[in-house]
Amino acid sequence: MSLGGTADTPWLDYQGWRARQSNTPIRHASRPHDTSILIYTSGTTGRPKGVLLTHRNLRSLPGLECKAGWPDWNQWRSDDVSLVTSAMFHVGGFGWVTRGLYPGCTQVMLREFTPRGVLDAVPRFRVTRLALVPSAMRLVLQEPDAGRVDFNSLQYIYYGTSPIPLDLLREGMQVFKCKFVQSYGQTETTSSIVALAPDDHTLDDMPHMRSAGKALPGVELVIRDFDGKPVPVGTVGEIVTRSSSNMAGYLNLPRETAQTLDAQGWLRTGDAGYLDADGFVYVQDRIKEMIITGGENVYPAEVENALYGHPAVSEVAVIGVPSAKWGQAIKAVVVLRPGNAATEAQKSRCNA
Repeated sequence: MSLGGTADTPWLDYQGWRARQSNTPIRHASRPHDTSILIYTSGTTGRPKGVLLTHRNLRSLPGLECKAGWPDWNQWRSDDVSLVTSAMFHVGGFGWVTRGLYPGCTQVMLREFTPRGVLDAVPRFRVTRLALVPSAMRLVLQEPDAGRVDFNSLQYIYYGTSPIPLDLLREGMQVFKCKFVQSYGQTETTSSIVALAPDDHTLDDMPHMRSAGKALPGVELVIRDFDGKPVPVGTVGEIVTRSSSNMAGYLNLPRETAQTLDAQGWLRTGDAGYLDADGFVYVQDRIKEMIITGGENVYPAEVENALYGHPAVSEVAVIGVPSAKWGQAIKAVVVLRPGNAATEAQKSRCNA
């Protein structure tokens, strides 16, 4: 099926497909633990795996139902206008649309993400809720007239899926002038299990601004070492979680399922991080992406966050490369902002 449909393709376009469907309601009695959707994921490494998400998992989506005592940012209403910018074959995009469908809010879908499309849609449709991954937020903010767009209708911007440089977040807060919510989760946890609430966002350099937030209601979260033992507060280990959001397993992959989800319902995220004394979760990076240089563990996201603070840097990615001296050396791949150039000395410092 094609959304647009063209004369030179054999696929039925969306309107044609929809017109051929029956108006008779489908009679199906689903059970909470029945599979509702299959989404493929590989995280950042490995072959794609089919994640089995149940009806119970989807009912656990944050904000799906308005509950007494829950904050406004976690409750969706029929008068909300949501702008859909993420692909729905990812759990972030699918979860975002599902939250909007449940209360019957208006959802505006972009055929494809473009910074111009976002800037045009927000004032035109009076968008109240918007989700942007950090890379998309950067592109929107780099549009020359981003600071002149009318964002008065915008109440909340939700962001996540990857670490965000603190300087980028501050820029977004100054330009959009709305409340921000960070979320952390993955396909195996049916999207968000941790959130940094609007009240925890500040332009000041508060330590928790570098965190992903706190565990959502009903979510258990611990940090364990590589032997599966809990570690003290402030110590980096693997983030492990248990809640009704945890997947049923991987499709036809019992060994991989057992490696990720134990008999007690605890799910290994594969993410490295730590908890502080106040319960804030600090995500360092994927465990498999950790760089070991000279016996020290270095997480690329930390170095990327530091380099992004340089005024000449537009984008940056940090990788490990073989080194005869250190085992691995840290290499930064940097895209400069238009009109900037790097000296050989600056390049050397980035590759040191």
